[in-house]
Amino acid sequence: MGFGVRQFELALMHRMRDLNAERVEAAIEAIGASRAELRAAHTQWTRILHVRKGPAPLRAALGPPSHRGPQPFGSLTCEVLRWALPSWPELAYEVLLGPGGQVWNQWLVRPGGPVTLTFEELTPWRCVVADVQASFPGAAHGEGQAPHHWAVDFTHQDTTYRARFVYGLYQRLDVLRR
Repeated sequence: MGFGVRQFELALMHRMRDLNAERVEAAIEAIGASRAELRAAHTQWTRILHVRKGPAPLRAALGPPSHRGPQPFGSLTCEVLRWALPSWPELAYEVLLGPGGQVWNQWLVRPGGPVTLTFEELTPWRCVVADVQASFPGAAHGEGQAPHHWAVDFTHQDTTYRARFVYGLYQRLDVLRR
């Protein structure tokens, strides 16, 4: 069985089920996939990553990146690769490569830069980490509880929230303190 864009999206969704199972169920139904196909894509992607490292598996699955360019970080210059994915047309899957070509980070981003959202506009699968950072001054980033999970804590109207992300894509909001 080949591994292409559809299987890659399903592999991403498999991890997203950790935080937003209902949204993933709706998405796989909308694209005509089954839970078995979701699991098979995740298993196959995991096997591929154990054999091949760096960006090569992504290039094999997704083709050439739609964007490739340098990204300065202090005194380092890294390389950024981006691919468009049908399930998230306003976003791109971004891979940040360190100076030695190793993958430093990979997640969904908004190619044109973050948008500012109101609290009411925080909608699962519609915004990314940078959007929440730009929308809520003082937001603090943190690691999530599993691989490819991320968290952003922020305060809105005297309540502290934790926005949870998988592969940089917003999944759900938890109340931390009132």
